[in-house]
Amino acid sequence: MKLGELLTALEIKDTLPPDKLEREVKDITYDSRRVKPGSLFVAVRGFHSDGHQFISQAIKRGAGAVVAEEAVQTIASDVPVILVSDTRKALARLAAMFNGYPSHRIKVIGITGTKGKTTTSYLLKSIIEAAGHVTGLIGTIDYRVGEKVYPAPNTTPEATDLQRLLREMADVGAEYCVMEVSSHALALGRTDECLFETAVFTNLQEDHLDFHKDRNSYLQAKLQLFAGLAPDKTAIINGDDPASQEFARQAKAKTYTFGLTGLSDIHPEEQIGHGINGLSFSVRTPTGVIDVTSTLVGKHNVYNILAAIGAASALGFDLDSICKGIMKMQAVPGRMERVDEGQPFGVVVDYAHTEESLVRLLDAVREIAAGRVITVFGCGGDRDRTKRPKMGSAAVTGSDVVILTSDNPRTEDPARIISEIEAGMASGGTRVAENEVDNIARSERTPYMVIPDRREAVVAAICMAKTGDVVVLAGKGHENYQIIGEKKIHFDDREVAREVIRKRQTAGVG
Repeated sequence: MKLGELLTALEIKDTLPPDKLEREVKDITYDSRRVKPGSLFVAVRGFHSDGHQFISQAIKRGAGAVVAEEAVQTIASDVPVILVSDTRKALARLAAMFNGYPSHRIKVIGITGTKGKTTTSYLLKSIIEAAGHVTGLIGTIDYRVGEKVYPAPNTTPEATDLQRLLREMADVGAEYCVMEVSSHALALGRTDECLFETAVFTNLQEDHLDFHKDRNSYLQAKLQLFAGLAPDKTAIINGDDPASQEFARQAKAKTYTFGLTGLSDIHPEEQIGHGINGLSFSVRTPTGVIDVTSTLVGKHNVYNILAAIGAASALGFDLDSICKGIMKMQAVPGRMERVDEGQPFGVVVDYAHTEESLVRLLDAVREIAAGRVITVFGCGGDRDRTKRPKMGSAAVTGSDVVILTSDNPRTEDPARIISEIEAGMASGGTRVAENEVDNIARSERTPYMVIPDRREAVVAAICMAKTGDVVVLAGKGHENYQIIGEKKIHFDDREVAREVIRKRQTAGVG
């Protein structure tokens, strides 16, 4: 695409010479390390670095033009620098135009909220595929385009990567894309040029306050998705959430609510059946009643199922396809994912990494556990510190035994993180040595131990498990790595759990 044509997407005052406008733009990037000859480099201000500092590097690598917020001296006078007021907004506009506005070629469903985005997205994708349509997926676990699966460095990718993925989906014949839309992405304008067919709000809890600073800023970021919906689109809102009215006010689109009571448009008709084998219940929808059966465990997944039903109904899918899609979706990686090697106790791996999600997880496990609930968890470094004591309190309140360990300490001292978590465990827990757990009867105080090495913590939990117990490995979920310092090393709770269970079985221990 010619530079001159591409720049029509921006509001710029300066006029470039005709010869520069005729330059061919091979691609667009905000990362100077990915610049190739003919790239258009957009200098974006990031969390840890400023793209303006890398303009010279981008030019050395062959950038044909640069978009920036401030005038800079370049090492090559023939490389034009186009000035804009906001390079993030410019990046989204340029990426969308360069890729041919792909969100206009497929129907994009955006799902936002603190919890439930991933499970809801998997459910909706399964429903759409059960109806015979090709569907793309963009979310926390990975990005899926046809048979291709890409790793997901961010829940919602940067604008250039997002528009490229949408174009790739459209090119392979996908008719829909189900996308998790994070508050970061909305605040940073990554989805600015996406046309959404339907938007889903799951719930609002405190999270990411290290980035948004306060709850209202977090809320305002998520509201952007609904404020941007066209009147002929649809909004699906959790009517049981206190913030639901805010989302409904922002949406000019046709709005449907879901919840557990008859006050919502989509709601369970009768009592919900739940257990270790999953969920079963009837759901009232605007188009009729359907009987739902799912292998998902935990009552919190009722909300995720209702959200998916709401979105699917708004998109026009029939009730039979909705039932088949929900039944077909077996599990979401790292979301109450069971590790089953035939052992007489349960092992559940979950991504829960906030107080609310940990409470909800442990409540769900308590409902299905015949014996003790043994919880292994920690908190990530370089992230919101205020949630650490809250999670510690939630763990000792909802568990029979707790093992406090590391998550992704990153550049923080693991001992400091553990100490801050432990501050919230003092009122409800008692710190013990590993060999003392069985000697302490659970009364008002929950025994907990500190094992900083996560592998050793998982080993200890599984080795102490008895028939009927459930071991909960919380915080990392689908992640197959641990970040210690600046290094990312391979680590997967599920792999370690299977390894330890098999060793127990080989040694003749149940």
